[in-house]
Amino acid sequence: MTEKKPFYITTPIYYPSAKLHIGHAYCTTIADSIARFHRLAGEDVFFLTGSDEHGQKIQEKAEAEGVTPIEYTNKIVAGFQNLWKLLNISNDDFIRTTQKRHEKVVQEIFRRIYAKGDIYKGSYKGLYCTPCESYWTEHQLDENGCCPDCHRPVQEVSEEAYFFKMSNYQDKILDYIETHPDFIQPASRRNEMINFIKQGLEDLCISRTSFDWGIPVPIDEKHVIYVWFDALTNYLTPIGFLDDPEKFNKFWPADLHLVGKEIVRFHTIIWPCILMALDLPLPKKVYGHGWLIVDGDKMSKSKGNVVDPIGLIEEFGADAIRYFLLREINLGQDGNFSRDALIQRINSDLANDLGNLLHRTLNMIGKFQDGVVLAPQGESDIDKSLKADADETVKFFDENMQKMELSLTIKKVWAFISRANKYIDETAPWALAKDETKKQELANVMYNLVESLRHISVLIAPFMPVTAERIWQQLNLPQAFAEVQLDDIRQWGGTPADLKVGTPEQLFPRIEVEKEEQSKQAKQPKQKKEKKAEKKADNGEVTFDEFSKVQLRVVKVLAAEPVPETEKLLKLKVDLGSEQRELVSGIAKHYAPADLIGKNVVMVVNLKPAKIRGVVSHGMVLAASAGDDLKVLSVDMPVGAVVK
Repeated sequence: MTEKKPFYITTPIYYPSAKLHIGHAYCTTIADSIARFHRLAGEDVFFLTGSDEHGQKIQEKAEAEGVTPIEYTNKIVAGFQNLWKLLNISNDDFIRTTQKRHEKVVQEIFRRIYAKGDIYKGSYKGLYCTPCESYWTEHQLDENGCCPDCHRPVQEVSEEAYFFKMSNYQDKILDYIETHPDFIQPASRRNEMINFIKQGLEDLCISRTSFDWGIPVPIDEKHVIYVWFDALTNYLTPIGFLDDPEKFNKFWPADLHLVGKEIVRFHTIIWPCILMALDLPLPKKVYGHGWLIVDGDKMSKSKGNVVDPIGLIEEFGADAIRYFLLREINLGQDGNFSRDALIQRINSDLANDLGNLLHRTLNMIGKFQDGVVLAPQGESDIDKSLKADADETVKFFDENMQKMELSLTIKKVWAFISRANKYIDETAPWALAKDETKKQELANVMYNLVESLRHISVLIAPFMPVTAERIWQQLNLPQAFAEVQLDDIRQWGGTPADLKVGTPEQLFPRIEVEKEEQSKQAKQPKQKKEKKAEKKADNGEVTFDEFSKVQLRVVKVLAAEPVPETEKLLKLKVDLGSEQRELVSGIAKHYAPADLIGKNVVMVVNLKPAKIRGVVSHGMVLAASAGDDLKVLSVDMPVGAVVK
């Protein structure tokens, strides 16, 4: 058996000075999706995350709360681990810098570099930023004389300290960065680091004596090892640096350190210099992702806009949050988080596109073929086109996930989901089911839809692992989902014939927009609400401008079914051309559901959504009535045509 190719990926280890926010969730979700992709590709993945627990800042916070530093960090780290569990993060290890295994590694690294002559004792006098745990020279401060990273005041400190001769490695690290263009990504971060090194690297202070919350210096225990020298070496501990040479040789150097752009400098200058002093190879890539801003503004406690991911997960589900973060933001750039945009994505992409594709497919197989997927025979040009799109999507997925183009990849997968929905409209299975001579053609369509969903389930697995498995289970595919590999969808036809599919279950309920609006209005100032409530006297007449606000379009009825426990109501699913919607119409006494499917009808598309018998109705179909007779307005015009 061929040994699997190893792949080692890390997140930064997070500082437990407070609860994690949506930005931390974003970083770890990126890493998790990349790790899941490489497992899907058949590689032996080691995925590490953890917590960076030492330093003056933690000691001060613990003292302020009247607890020990370890008691303080234990509580917050438990919150980290709970968040990763809720987000379905698949890390293989969780490193805490307070663990004994790590303390041994840090002290051994100190000994080795000290023995080499690259660590010396001196005294430090300079400027220190406690929140960032960073030392600065006068010329490195910002224009206000504050920390250039966080822009908060620095303190002048003076104490005995050990120093790492980082200046010895200035030329070597500069040469490495310039001759390895992929080492720092994206390129903008690389250029920043080159400019920083060219200003001159000073020796790095790596110990402190003014507090004691840290790993003791092994040769001088009145000193504790400075937090960055301690923290960066975390990447060596879990892969057996001291105790498992076989594992260490397998996974080091790391394939990818994924970090926020604010700590790229530590990972691409200080960390490589430490590794060079240890005669160890450098990580293959350090990727500095952008920040997450909220409604166009940077997150800040003082602004009250820090987003708690746990509340979002409880409200919308982990997969919806994962999908939004990964699709909406191009890796490397800053991205915007907006609740309105999240809800729009859930309703359009997840509920309409993906959820309805699965629901429609399983319902039609149940209705037309007693829930059994029959063997395909032959193929039409439309079938060939669908299969070609599937093949292209799988290849695109493989190539672009290797390049960490997550957003681009998701958009391509969703283009295929839209293609599969369009395939239903092109083939019109409801019409085929009425014609006895079209049974095989219908069987081919149903098979191709299930096979499309089998592909989609695998393709979304890195991003939405729970949803991917739910689709697999509803399709009732015999292979265990945990064993599925990317190779399983490189060829069309993996769905077995005579498969009995499962019962359709809703993947993503549409978000009730009216409730969202009510919630927003409740938060408005009282005066604003009163003003909004003012109405003009109503004489029944409307102006042309008022009438012009009503948007009428031609839509196609894709599906129709009775609303349970009602006599008059039908739930319709319609295609507007640019999107699909559900609505409720009181026409059940005049139309059987099957009589409406495929009709092009006129709809009011900008009617405020309303919840009717548990269904959010997003529009209104127009009908004409005379006495007991009622006819839906059906027109011979293309979907999306504007009615004037």
